[in-house]
Amino acid sequence: MNKTAIIIGAGPAGLTAAYELLDKTNIKPIIFEQSDDIGGISKTVNYKGNRIDIGGHRFFSKSKTIMDWWQNILPLQGAPAKDDLILKRISHFPEETFSRKIKERTISKIKNPDPETEDKVMLIRNRISRIIFLRKFYDYPLNLNKDMILKLGIPAMMRFGISYLKSMILPIKPENSLEDFFINRFGKELYLAFFKNYTEKVWGISCKEIKPEWGIQRIKGVSVKEVLKDAVRNSLSGNKNLHQKNKETSLIRQYIYPKYGPGQLWEEVANIITTAGGEIHKKQQVIGIIQGENKISGIEIKDTITGNIKTIKGDFFFSTMPIKELIEGIKRNASVPYEVKETACGLTYRSIVVVGFLLKRLKITNDTKVKTINDIIPDNWIYVQEAEIQAGRLQIYNNWSPYMIKDMAKVWMGMEYFCNEGDEFWNGSDEKIVNFAKEELLKLDIIYAEDILDNIVMRMPKTYPVYSGTYNKIDLIKDYLNKFDNLFLIGRNGMHRYNNQDHSMLSAMVAVENIIKGTRDKNNIWNVNMEQEYQEK
Repeated sequence: MNKTAIIIGAGPAGLTAAYELLDKTNIKPIIFEQSDDIGGISKTVNYKGNRIDIGGHRFFSKSKTIMDWWQNILPLQGAPAKDDLILKRISHFPEETFSRKIKERTISKIKNPDPETEDKVMLIRNRISRIIFLRKFYDYPLNLNKDMILKLGIPAMMRFGISYLKSMILPIKPENSLEDFFINRFGKELYLAFFKNYTEKVWGISCKEIKPEWGIQRIKGVSVKEVLKDAVRNSLSGNKNLHQKNKETSLIRQYIYPKYGPGQLWEEVANIITTAGGEIHKKQQVIGIIQGENKISGIEIKDTITGNIKTIKGDFFFSTMPIKELIEGIKRNASVPYEVKETACGLTYRSIVVVGFLLKRLKITNDTKVKTINDIIPDNWIYVQEAEIQAGRLQIYNNWSPYMIKDMAKVWMGMEYFCNEGDEFWNGSDEKIVNFAKEELLKLDIIYAEDILDNIVMRMPKTYPVYSGTYNKIDLIKDYLNKFDNLFLIGRNGMHRYNNQDHSMLSAMVAVENIIKGTRDKNNIWNVNMEQEYQEK
């Protein structure tokens, strides 16, 4: 009898785990997803033909395995499609699983694709991001060029330069906080001008209260020296390599992107999984974890529509649900050590509210040499460093992919607000949030009020695991959960780690490899995005 793997969550980590199990083992994956969506925070929302990427997801990785994996699902535009997994699985399934006619029809469809296949592609996109500071635009990452000098002025540049040199000459300050991390790499003046306000918007607390691990994971090797070296490399080489393996992630110039947004890729992965014999069940909330001796034996599922509760047994369990909720689920059926409960209870999260605006045009003009459709500004997103503006980032969805917008003559913009689930902003009415966002755009002098054609408000809970609260004791939780041999924590919330999409996928891949090899030690999963192999430098 084939074994089964219960996977909690249909985000990048959960879907990758299911795909890898189908590709490399005879273990059947069964995914339970609380929402009605596929892709987690990497989903794409379709609003009247206009698509929104929640947070902005550049498909770029240091790992060639991940880059190739993505392009196996959605090939680069002009490259042949690959459906190796479906063909391999279907050809070996017994008749009782797939009738002969179903097999023949599915294989025929893959080998003789319809015209819609042309939409299932990745586009190569240029990465352009800027910072808006004192109502002026600056390259992100900071580019120490003539434009920056003219906008800031010689006195400010001297102040930044002296501050940076001090940070290089003086003994390195022990990094007990994210503020220490930034100052050691950029100097105090650059930190205050270009990093502090935005970072504190994201996390809702002072940089002094955030552990330096966030910087170590997210912008490991980036510094003024790296920015200068990157500028020289680009001027000499043109930077044509899509993989960009030796480049800091914050410095990449190109990335790939699904034609219709990140959700398109994950919906395609979900289709492959179900066609190849896996299962995906939506609107199913995991409320309980049942344990045996050093193993998880089952989970309790609540149907969010009917309220019915049932128990599902399995052989292996992958969790991408927030660690806080996972421990709550175990508590429902068993005792949990006091310190573990307290630590889990103290873990915190930040959520995001995205306000989408459909516009006739932008007030600001394209002041760059980059050509775009209708000559709108070329930015993928803009970091808002203005202290009096609550929005953290602006996105121009036209520039992620022109196919994200129904009418390419219009501008499709998103404003991102970081907040706590249940706080005043989160609980505000859609009308109140839209009016607030509109006023901020007017303050930034980016739009004309009369050019707003439509809007939408979207809320995404627990988007960012925070490196504060009881995070410094998270090893207590890891050690406790690692004792369950058949439980694997993967993904951003599953590991309470601010992973990129590719890191979440790699954690799933390593977990599947551990099952194949019979490896009980799970440190290699936790080392993803920490060991040199996965680091961005």
